[in-house]
Amino acid sequence: MMRIEACIFDMDGLLLDTERLAYETFLATCEHFRLGDLSEVFKACLGTNLVLGRSILAKGLAGLIEVEVFIEEWRQRELEIMSVPLPVKEGALDLLTELKEQSIPLAVATSSLTEKAHKKLSDAGLIDFFSVLVGGDQVSNSKPDPEIYLMAADRLQVQPENCMAFEDSDNGVKSAVGAGMTVIQVPDLVEPSHDVLKLGHRVMGSLKEVRSMILMA
Repeated sequence: MMRIEACIFDMDGLLLDTERLAYETFLATCEHFRLGDLSEVFKACLGTNLVLGRSILAKGLAGLIEVEVFIEEWRQRELEIMSVPLPVKEGALDLLTELKEQSIPLAVATSSLTEKAHKKLSDAGLIDFFSVLVGGDQVSNSKPDPEIYLMAADRLQVQPENCMAFEDSDNGVKSAVGAGMTVIQVPDLVEPSHDVLKLGHRVMGSLKEVRSMILMA
C-alpha cells in the first residue's frame, strides 16, 4: 500500500459519469439554438466552478445568444437526465472501499455546488466514504487555483504534500499540483494537454487501474 495520509477526489467525470451527460445536453442545447459546434467552449469549462464556468461560457456565446437564455435551456435538459442516480465510474467503488479499509481519510473537492454534490454522492451511494466535502461555492477562486485542494487538506488536518489527489480534468490537475499534492489524472472526455503533461503527474486509464497500482505498492 502506498504511504499516503489522505486522498482527495474530484467528483464529476472521475467518481460519477456526469460529464458525458453534461456534454450531451450541451450539444443538444447548441443544436436547439442552431449555434454550431461549440464543443471547445464546453471543454474549457471542465473543472471550473459556477462563476468561472459561466464567464467562459459567456465569452464563447458572445454575439450568438444571451448566456442566461442558453444556461436555462441547458439546465432544463440536464435536470431531465440527472433526476435519477448517476452512474458510478468504473473502479470507483472498489477503490474507495480499499482506501476506507486502510483507514485513509477521504475528501471530495468538486467545482459543483456543495448541496448538489452532496445529493449526487448520496444518490450514488458514495457519500459515506468521505469525511470532508468542499464544493465550488465554498471557495473564492475556482480550479485551476489550488484553493479548493488546500481547503480540503486543511479540513482533513493533513499537510497538502501528504495528500494524493485524483482528477480527470486539466484544470483540476493544475489545482492539485499547485497545492503541492501527488496527483493522478484519470481523463474522461478530454485527454491531458501537452502543457499539463509537463507537470509530471501520473496519468492512468481508470480508477480500476489506480486500485491495482495501490495494492501492488
